[in-house]
Amino acid sequence: MSDKARASVLPLLAIVLTALNLRTAVTGFTPLLDTIGADLDFGPSLYGVFGTIVTACFAVFGLAAAPVARALGLERTLAVAVAFTTGGIVLRALAPSTGVLVASTVLAFVGVGASNVLVIPLVKKYFSAHLKAVSSMYIALLQVGQFVAPLAAVPVALVAGWRWAIAMWASTTAVAVVLWVVLAARAGTAAPVEAGPQRLGGAWRTPLLWSLVLMMGITSLNVHAIFTWLPAILIDAGADPESGGALVALFSVIGLPAAFVVPPLAIRLRNPFGIVVVCVAAMVAGYAGLLVSPDAGAVVWVVLLGLGVSTFPLCLTLVNARTRTTAGSTVLSGAMQGVGYAIACIGPFGVGALYAGSGSWTRAFVVLFASLAVLLVSGFVACRPTLLEDQVRPAPVPARV
Repeated sequence: MSDKARASVLPLLAIVLTALNLRTAVTGFTPLLDTIGADLDFGPSLYGVFGTIVTACFAVFGLAAAPVARALGLERTLAVAVAFTTGGIVLRALAPSTGVLVASTVLAFVGVGASNVLVIPLVKKYFSAHLKAVSSMYIALLQVGQFVAPLAAVPVALVAGWRWAIAMWASTTAVAVVLWVVLAARAGTAAPVEAGPQRLGGAWRTPLLWSLVLMMGITSLNVHAIFTWLPAILIDAGADPESGGALVALFSVIGLPAAFVVPPLAIRLRNPFGIVVVCVAAMVAGYAGLLVSPDAGAVVWVVLLGLGVSTFPLCLTLVNARTRTTAGSTVLSGAMQGVGYAIACIGPFGVGALYAGSGSWTRAFVVLFASLAVLLVSGFVACRPTLLEDQVRPAPVPARV
């Protein structure tokens, strides 16, 4: 093994362990809520609080991650973020009361919200020559953790109790903390990313940044709306609750093949807007099917929706494909996920409010169809072959007196 290959082993393992656990604290927790509620004495009214904590932390701490990383360095900031996640998971597993459970959930997702943003520029920093392969791996591992965690949660809880079912994920995040600490030490005191003399000071005024924000926001809005309301839509159409849950799992699993196909395709194509067109068409067909014949073709509609939200791995890939520097990737990732997840918060709440107000899913579907038009337009802008650094005007150099 060459020295270069040997040097890449540690960051690759750190990225693997971090990516694998970006969703386990969400999907490995929700299947246990009834059991935990019975033990700690809280009911379904609190379930929505936990969901709100997740998206709110993704938004707030996604935005905070980039400026902190500029000050401390990517590796050091990610080490702190994953440490927060590890501490939150352990405290959650030990929680003696509902208040501690809520506080520990906030702590865990402070770390996950920042980690979402920071892993992407670190992929660029360490593996710029292998972006296709490592981007695919990172996104695939995120998806694997997302659907493996709920499958493991209940069996482990039945054997060892719900506390162990939650705590087991801290073992891998703790190892990731150690790896990022080692990498931060290697990076030395010059760890902050190469932001340059205000080279990215105008990044928030660029079409690329805001188009990716909208792409990510609308995609996540639809994903969270589907996760939250798909079972209810199907049950209203006559399906049993078990079928609704199974179809939500199917929706999650469909994203795994896309993680291997979309990133290399997006990097290879000069303009990957065709991917957006195909995804939007699939989602239009899926929503139309659920609206017209929700029960008869449910599996087909869910598969189409699962393929349609492949704009999510496309967004993650474009962060590195549309930036020249690690600093650019950090700014773009923070903006896209911070503001994007804030937009996503509207999805579950808005769909529920529209249904409650009318007693029908029709208005909600009309709004979701309209959101796809926004996705199409923002995707057209985001996919254009341009780099963030080329859209940012250099800061004027002060004149010498």
